[in-house]
Amino acid sequence: MKKYTYPTVLTIAGFDGSGGAGIQADIKTFSALGCYATSVLTALPVQNTMGVRKIYPVAMEAVADQIEAVLEDIFPDAIKIGMVHTSQLVETIVKTLSKYPKIPIVFDPVMVATSGHRLIEEETIQTIIEQLFPIAEIITPNMDEASILAKMEVKTLEDMKIAGEKILRSGCKNILLKGGHQELPTVTSLLFEENGKQSSFETIKFATNNTHGSGCTLSSAIAAFIAQGEDLYHSVELAQQYVFEAIKNGKDVVVGKGNGPLNHFFDPHKIIKNELV
Repeated sequence: MKKYTYPTVLTIAGFDGSGGAGIQADIKTFSALGCYATSVLTALPVQNTMGVRKIYPVAMEAVADQIEAVLEDIFPDAIKIGMVHTSQLVETIVKTLSKYPKIPIVFDPVMVATSGHRLIEEETIQTIIEQLFPIAEIITPNMDEASILAKMEVKTLEDMKIAGEKILRSGCKNILLKGGHQELPTVTSLLFEENGKQSSFETIKFATNNTHGSGCTLSSAIAAFIAQGEDLYHSVELAQQYVFEAIKNGKDVVVGKGNGPLNHFFDPHKIIKNELV
C-alpha cells in the first residue's frame, strides 16, 4: 500500500480569540491552501475585533517545549513566525530552531495591530533585527512596521522604496513591504530580494473594515506556497492573490463590531497528498 504525506507548515505566533488573526488565521490559511497546520503559542492576547485589551505571556520553557515536541514528530516544510513581543521570546525561538537550520522561515514582524495598538516592546526590536532577521527567508512588514524598522516616516511608495533598502541592509535576506495602508485606489506592495531584484504587486483596495488578520494571512500564505515547493517570487505572488480574494469575498460580511476578518475559505483546496518515496 502506498503511503502519503502532506505539505506541513508550523506557525509560531500569538492567539486571537476573535478568530481573525494570529494562530487562528494561520491555521485557516494553511488549511484553505491544502497544507497541514501545526502550531506553537507564543502569547495569549485578550482581544476582539475592536482591539487588544491585554497580553498574557506564555512561559519561555513552554514555548521551547512546544517547538521541540512538534518538530520531533511532524517536521514542517516551512515555518511562519508571527507575534514575538519580548527579547526573551525571540532568543528562545531562535535558540530552539537553531537545531533545524534548513527549514524556510517566513517572519511577519507584528508590531502594530490593525486597530493601531502597539504590540511590541521597544527593546525587542534590536533583538529581532540581530537574531531573527538572519534566519528568516523573508520578512513581511507593513508600512507602520517598516517605519519602526527603518526609523523613518513611511507614507508613500517612494518612502517604501527607501525604507525597504534600509531594512534590507540591516541583515535580512528578502523583504515584502506591504502597502495596504496606502490611501490610494490601488495598493502596491514591494518585494526586495537579496540578489538585488525588486518587484511590485498591485491590487485594488476595497472599501471595507474587514482586514483584521490580513498580515498574518499573507505571511502564512507565503509559507504555505513555499511548503508546496514554489519559489519565493511565486509564493509571494500567489499569496497576494489569495489575500486579495479573501478580502474581496469577506468585505461585506459583518463579524463583530470592529475590524472584521477575511473570508479564508472562499475557495478551499483539498489537502495535498504527496506520495512517500
